[in-house]
Amino acid sequence: MTAYTVDLDVAGRCVLLVGDGDVLAPQALSLLSAGAELTVAAPQVPASIEDLADRGRLTWTTAQWTVSDVRAADLVVASDADEALRSCCAAERVWLSTPRTGSVRRPRTTRGSVTLVGGGPGDPGLLTVAGLDALRAADVVVCDRLAPLAALDGLDAEVVDVAKVPRGRSTSQEAINALLVERARAGQHVVRLKGGDGYVFGRAGEEAIACAEAGIDVRVVPGLSSAVAGPALAGVPLTHRGVSQGFSVVSGHVPPGHPASTVDYGALARSGTTIVLLMAVATLPAILDALEGGGLAPGTPAATIADAGLPSQRVVRSTVRDLARVVAEAGLGAPAITVVGDVVAVDPLRAGAQPDEVPWPAVTTELDGVERAG
Repeated sequence: MTAYTVDLDVAGRCVLLVGDGDVLAPQALSLLSAGAELTVAAPQVPASIEDLADRGRLTWTTAQWTVSDVRAADLVVASDADEALRSCCAAERVWLSTPRTGSVRRPRTTRGSVTLVGGGPGDPGLLTVAGLDALRAADVVVCDRLAPLAALDGLDAEVVDVAKVPRGRSTSQEAINALLVERARAGQHVVRLKGGDGYVFGRAGEEAIACAEAGIDVRVVPGLSSAVAGPALAGVPLTHRGVSQGFSVVSGHVPPGHPASTVDYGALARSGTTIVLLMAVATLPAILDALEGGGLAPGTPAATIADAGLPSQRVVRSTVRDLARVVAEAGLGAPAITVVGDVVAVDPLRAGAQPDEVPWPAVTTELDGVERAG
């Protein structure tokens, strides 16, 4: 069969992704980033795909592809298309794409190493140049579900999904540490790809220690933390002259009063800084109550940003008193970032707006990259 390369705009098109293995995740994220309406046909998928399906970002059918699946698609993507799939696509007159890997030359070394790469908030365009160079030189990429997986599409590297899905499939940190050491000892250049910055609630420190104790060369490539990038992508500056002189970032994975919580929410409420909450969807009501109980005015502006940096990004804005209810009514889920403080009312994307000029009722604002409503 003679191949001919063409560019296809998949935005708004029904795309069927067929295959297996961890390579499905990069392909899926690449297609979703291009605006495709995606269905994945595979009996088994990495945790990242299952998570995307649970969040409604794509449709996952657990059976092998069928003629009906192909017929409903505008494009079929399959890295290893067998004769049956090729014949079906030809019979149904549906485009078939068989992406090739191996187009990127990688330097080979005899000594293994580990590079810990912070991938930013999810958009491949926000991955650093150093991070992209590391991926291009990798033999194996060990990745999280919130990493910019679309950046792996087409790279000549093995992909190992070690996602930690909240209340779902998860790989233990001990298993991840052992995997990094094992692969590096085998002489491979290992890239550990995380979302955001690995040193900001990312456990990269634990992985660096494990590698160093095993005598493995380890390098760190910082990433753009979602704590900073998420609010910026939603039009929320964390500091603003005359409004806020600093910001505090805390993890909300456990609620106030929990034995594992080390955050003094009363002190945080009185700090006078912008407050950024990560991993705080389930605990948001309790945290906002604790901040209000610590002295923060109930009318203080607050916003939650879900899927920051992705085409599915959504933002809701309200107040400390009402935000938890508004988030629940809007159906926002993890991953999400909450910002509390007067800076939420300073939206640089609204020309000329000042904090005292912008009322913030309990409304939902959805961002599609072009227009803002509300």
